[in-house]
Amino acid sequence: MPRLKKILESHNNKLHVKKEDTVIVISGKDKGKKGRVIAAYPRENRVLVEGVNMVKKHQKPNQLNPQGGIIEKEAPIHVSNVMHVDPKSGKVTRIGYKTLDNGKKVRVAKRSGEVID
Repeated sequence: MPRLKKILESHNNKLHVKKEDTVIVISGKDKGKKGRVIAAYPRENRVLVEGVNMVKKHQKPNQLNPQGGIIEKEAPIHVSNVMHVDPKSGKVTRIGYKTLDNGKKVRVAKRSGEVID
C-alpha cells in the first residue's frame, strides 16, 4: 500500500472538471447520466457526481439517523469517465484554456467556444 501512496503523491494530478461543473458520464454502468460535480479528489483522479454510481451503505444508528439501516449514497468515479457539458448545446465537449485581455486564464468549451468559468 505505501507504494500506491507514493505513486499518487508523485504525480501532478490536474483535473479537467471542478466542483459545481455539469458533466455527462461517458462510460460505465451509468453511461449517459448527467449530473453536477459534488466534490473532486485530484490525488485519486476521481470525482463525486450527483446521482451517479449509487451504492448501498449499511449505517449504524446515530444522532442524524436514529433508525439506522441501509442508505444509498454516491461513490466517486474516475475522472476519465466524465466529460464536460457544453453550456450552449448541452452536448459533451472537451475543455480548452484561453487568456482574456485582462490576463485572467479561463476554461473554454471546444465545441462552441463558450467561456465556462
